[in-house]
Amino acid sequence: MLLYIAYTSKTGNKAQHSSVYKRVTGHAVTTVRTLNYSAKNKLITMRYSRLILFLFMLTTTVARGQMANDKFEKFAIKQDSLFIVAYDQKDTKTYSKLLTEFLTQYNKLSTDDKKNFSGYLNGAYYNLCCTYSLLDNKPMALTYLKKSIEAGYIDYKHIQEDPDLDNIRIEKEFLDIIGKLRNVGDFLYILKKADKYNLSDNRQFPTFTYQSSDNQNLTDLRKAFNLDSIAGKGTDVLKILNLLHWIHNLIPHDGNHESPVVKNAMSMIAECKRDDRGLNCRGLATVLNECYLSLGIKSRIVTCLPKDSLKIDNDCHVINSVYSETLKKWLWIDPTFNAYVMNEKGEMLSIEEVRERIIQDKAVILNPDANWNNQNPQTTEYYLFNYMAKNLYILECPLNSKYNMETRESGRTYSYIQLLPLDYYKQSPDKTEKKDEKTNTTWTTFKTNNPKLFWQTP
Repeated sequence: MLLYIAYTSKTGNKAQHSSVYKRVTGHAVTTVRTLNYSAKNKLITMRYSRLILFLFMLTTTVARGQMANDKFEKFAIKQDSLFIVAYDQKDTKTYSKLLTEFLTQYNKLSTDDKKNFSGYLNGAYYNLCCTYSLLDNKPMALTYLKKSIEAGYIDYKHIQEDPDLDNIRIEKEFLDIIGKLRNVGDFLYILKKADKYNLSDNRQFPTFTYQSSDNQNLTDLRKAFNLDSIAGKGTDVLKILNLLHWIHNLIPHDGNHESPVVKNAMSMIAECKRDDRGLNCRGLATVLNECYLSLGIKSRIVTCLPKDSLKIDNDCHVINSVYSETLKKWLWIDPTFNAYVMNEKGEMLSIEEVRERIIQDKAVILNPDANWNNQNPQTTEYYLFNYMAKNLYILECPLNSKYNMETRESGRTYSYIQLLPLDYYKQSPDKTEKKDEKTNTTWTTFKTNNPKLFWQTP
């Protein structure tokens, strides 16, 4: 199965060589997995669903790399197109020559740039592994599989399903490799091992607060966008969903731009309109959060993080946890994917409930109109059991949910609380504090193993 790299430039133009992917989605992406034309229909179907998740997971990482080293990016794009040709032709001699050329340039990069561009390298190694496997050269296939993993390729599920690797699948060395990989790359397996919390953990941290809707900034936001009309006159659940759909349609997800300097809804919406751009997942969740607060609906932004024991996963996802007074519970709300989650009865679920049900193999159902940028539908299988299973390991919230809560200003303190499973390898210290002397700003993070404290009723 070919693993190829397609790229989106800072201006959002599609990479010209990624024709297979563009026929599927109309968009260029960072590292994505596609199948050769001889793959079984079932796996081809899986390909289409997975493409969008990898698009979302990796755009931010490559965007950083683009800004860091445009010259290398152009070289890597060109080299990748040649890798694809060599893979298609099963030409290992040419592929090896191209790889040597690539490594010569890659090894000149700084440590940070190497990290940003690591997807190119592990993808190149993985495709060469596939080429050797298809040629039934098992020793070389296993060598490059190990190299790809050492370079950061950890997609355990893809390796298990890839028909290109069938020739080496029963080899003892292959089984040893993926056995070790499972603990870092099988995200559902990792999440299920992280099921235990400590309800007796009484470590103290400040109380969560939610800014009142009579705050002048929130009042101005409410009036400026006529949010009462957008939310409608139904129940609070209907208002929550109406605002979710509105933000999803108003601002596209965009991982190829840095976050705006001023991080409040009024400013970010204006900047997106002025510059014809979108926001990353954190920006979208921040805008939606302030819209909820302006209507008196309690809401938090929640950063969903992987375990990432190898320190190679730059991806996380930010969504909203919104409190329904009528249901007396928090609700999972994701503006990036226009998504919420239900049980088998159609009842909306919280982030806590979704995490528990995934671990316990209970039914979780994604709303049928969940999608990325109104172009690519999402499925329960890939959104929840793959992407979010990876990112539901650690959860983090700001302690103070308010307007303009993450704009950097001199003298401010930004406080967060992390919910850690007992399985996490780094439990201490209870509180960390980082200060930027230049800007006189402080970031404080508290830790807890107690979900009851973390998800306390507002």
